[in-house]
Amino acid sequence: MSETEQKQLLHLVIGGELSNLEGVQFKDLDAVDVVGVFPNYKAAYDVWKQKAQMTVDNAEMRYFIVHLHRLLDPAEKD
Repeated sequence: MSETEQKQLLHLVIGGELSNLEGVQFKDLDAVDVVGVFPNYKAAYDVWKQKAQMTVDNAEMRYFIVHLHRLLDPAEKD
């Protein structure tokens, strides 16, 4: 990896309607919106924010950022 190339820290953005606002359990797994995988937190955050704002009127709809790089290499520090 060159010095100008940044390390890839993969993040996944997903969302859907929750069965209970107290937890993180989706009503229908077939309806979960898998938005995409992004190369860094900033890119994932920008898309997460856009999707969250589009669904602001639905209190049961939530979007999440999953830090895939932490799952893929748990020993690695950010």
